[in-house]
Amino acid sequence: MSSDHLHIIQQGESDTVEFKTTFNADCIETLVAFANTKGGAVYIGVSDEGQAKGLQMNAETLQQWVNEVKTKTSPMLIPDATEIELSGKKIAVLSLQEYPIKPVSFRGKYYKRIKNSNHLMSTAEVVNMHLQTFNTSWDYHIAQEFGLDDISLDKVQQAIDLANEQLDRKISDDPLTFLLKHDLIRDGAITHAAYLLFTKRQSLFTTIELGRFQTDIIIKDTARSKADILTQVNEVMDFVKKHINKEVIVTGQIRNTQRWQYPLDALREIILNMIVHRDYRSSSDSIVKVFDHKIEFYNPGRLPHNISVEDLLANNYRSTPRNKLVADFCKHIGVIEKYGSGIQRVVSQFHDYGLPTPQFTQIAEGFMVTVTDGAEQVGEKVGEKVGEKVGEKLTENQKSILSSIMSNPRVSAKELASTIGISDRKIEENIRKLKDFGLLKRIGPAKGGHWEVKQ
Repeated sequence: MSSDHLHIIQQGESDTVEFKTTFNADCIETLVAFANTKGGAVYIGVSDEGQAKGLQMNAETLQQWVNEVKTKTSPMLIPDATEIELSGKKIAVLSLQEYPIKPVSFRGKYYKRIKNSNHLMSTAEVVNMHLQTFNTSWDYHIAQEFGLDDISLDKVQQAIDLANEQLDRKISDDPLTFLLKHDLIRDGAITHAAYLLFTKRQSLFTTIELGRFQTDIIIKDTARSKADILTQVNEVMDFVKKHINKEVIVTGQIRNTQRWQYPLDALREIILNMIVHRDYRSSSDSIVKVFDHKIEFYNPGRLPHNISVEDLLANNYRSTPRNKLVADFCKHIGVIEKYGSGIQRVVSQFHDYGLPTPQFTQIAEGFMVTVTDGAEQVGEKVGEKVGEKVGEKLTENQKSILSSIMSNPRVSAKELASTIGISDRKIEENIRKLKDFGLLKRIGPAKGGHWEVKQ
């Protein structure tokens, strides 16, 4: 046995190495997963712990295994088959490179390799992998159900004007020529990207549900965006700004400064990523939920198969936009600054703002970003301390009042009543109790003053 094989076995199972004690269907499944990912080798006759168990093989054994792999995979895989010796025992190695035409299936099922295990691919992942094989994405293809009459050339001109504000070299093309140069129109037909970017009418394809939630089940305000995706960036941003707090900080200068509950540039980056990288083939809608102290951004479409949430946070990945044509166009006109660095900017901006790191989660067939101002957790801790101090537990309404005030010290009693969903009288009662506990103090007049929470 060569030193290379010994070294590989000593390293253990990985995204390119699998150990099997016998040849069976699992071996073929693993070869398919390797073919759909980065290639790899199955060592047969080796335990999970990397110990040589050995095999009984004759002259035809390896060829029989190769033939079985060929007949049970599509497109047909033909692995390299090698017999080696480890600790005096025969070991078989079936190996192959990443297959150029993907995805490959085994008995009609498609697998991919993630770390040291195989994962069954979803329908969306199968389609994406097939498109990526030909270096295209869904948005590059012709939108058979739509035509030139379904897009607005005025919106195209607006995009040109926006690009000219960003670029040193000005664009002088008319809207149709501009679309042709960017592959948004081919052979007189529009692509899915052109429809998403410049649709003339409201579209079910782009629906984003927006909600301002008092609790998980009580909704205070709703809206729905069904516009073209460039317009949606501003519509979603406007809805979020409408429902988050803004504090005016007196500086003593000619102009006072404003501090929003969250960094606006980071929120815009999250919204832009949500819209540009959404899976528009999914029947699910994008959803934005604004709560008192957090915002949830949900989007149909998981991360690419070769990127984990950990990779995302560590910036250890290569940018692979789901909608390549849309992403490239947005970058060209200056809407996207740079591929693959948006998440890092968001995290950095939240840290600079003194807020917790946003949470990134894969949920079912989608992806969710959750941002929080941290006040809810702080309010809970304050409530616990005060409860111990006064010998009783604060009510949920009192905790909500504390959290809201800590988020926005200049909030009025009337605004608190609206935010929490109780009457003005109840707000006054709870504020009075919090003052009696020695927890809350009013600084300055009713108008122009602010609250101070004592911990």
